[in-house]
Amino acid sequence: MTAVRQVDVLVVGAGPAGLAAAARLATAGAGRVEVLERETRPGGVPRHCAHGGFGTWTRPLTGPSYAHLLAAAAERAGAVVRTRTTVLDWEVAATCGTNVLLTVGPEGPEALAARAVVLATGARERPRVARLVPGTRPAGVYTTGELQQAVHLFGQRIGTRVVVVGARDVSYAAARTVRTAGAEVVALVTEHPRARTSPARARSARLVQGVPLLTDTTVTELLGHGRLSGVRVRHRDGRTTVLPCDTVVFTGDFVPDHELARRGALDLDPGTRGPAVHTVLHTSRPGVFAAGNLLHAVEPAGTAAREGARAAAAVLRHLAGAPWPHPGIPVTVESPLRWITPNRLTPNRSHPAAAPPPPHLLRIEAPLPRLVLYVHQDGRLLHRARLGVRTAQPHRTLTLGVSWHGRVDPEGGEVRVSAG
Repeated sequence: MTAVRQVDVLVVGAGPAGLAAAARLATAGAGRVEVLERETRPGGVPRHCAHGGFGTWTRPLTGPSYAHLLAAAAERAGAVVRTRTTVLDWEVAATCGTNVLLTVGPEGPEALAARAVVLATGARERPRVARLVPGTRPAGVYTTGELQQAVHLFGQRIGTRVVVVGARDVSYAAARTVRTAGAEVVALVTEHPRARTSPARARSARLVQGVPLLTDTTVTELLGHGRLSGVRVRHRDGRTTVLPCDTVVFTGDFVPDHELARRGALDLDPGTRGPAVHTVLHTSRPGVFAAGNLLHAVEPAGTAAREGARAAAAVLRHLAGAPWPHPGIPVTVESPLRWITPNRLTPNRSHPAAAPPPPHLLRIEAPLPRLVLYVHQDGRLLHRARLGVRTAQPHRTLTLGVSWHGRVDPEGGEVRVSAG
């Protein structure tokens, strides 16, 4: 049997959330803090996002610079970052309250016991197979992450004519990567009636960069043997067209990378499909916390990093002996809302936070003007909030304040958030 090595805190995932958590924990003297990352370098997705938009307004950074800054801060604080190390499974330790993770890395398999675990495994885009797009299996099929790694990390050639599936922020970033690689963007294709990005960005791509946008259009088949030769698309009126291309990039459609959470039997939220968490990022498994885009696919790197720091603060209270909360009251949403996080409440405040909890994050399924949010429990209205936006958009995160938490009945049923 493999010997078990003891550490104080294990952070799984060296993206913005994991690195921010590790830096704060190590700085606060949490003991031995180890970060496990299956990639060859820490930093997560920002490593291969060569564009700007990271950091702060006063210190804007590119993705690689931001990733390097976070990794350097964690290591400087004293955290041990171990790359090329994959977490395979969990094992219940004989010692009560300790979690054991089974890992494999360059030096072989290892079992690590930790007083606290922070899951920061992030999110991933669903590939072509998961989207049920039929056809052969030609070369030239990418997700955004695969495209950016090929171009920015490995300097690979990707083709000459590219169709980008999707019209979200990430889709336009993929189109920019395509142009950086010297290829032509044949079109952005979206099943929606309009682009799900800012109007200014959509206009710039169409008018300044000459990128066509096909709305109400769905990719129905990939064509070609050996190498992609085109994609068949169906328009809303039923017409089909073949777009000749040698590369296609499937963008968006992010899902939490929750396999490890599932293997650990953590409760998952049906809306986010990530671990269900309290306002201080406790999961249903004692000693295990979660942060970042594992909880909400997908938010900006800065949001993930802030959640990592919040998870670290909760870990420090746990290590100091704070009681683990009971399962809590579920917080659910009604259509057209898609999900909400955090999605568990413990009204008795048996695990008080050092600071008031941040607002809940929400997403909506379709554009909705003059949005008003309602919070009910057992038919009783707890809160009503009119959002300060003219029209809520599916690609933009909404926030719901927490002033109503004190009105939740600890013995009552689930809290439901609806839109009107």
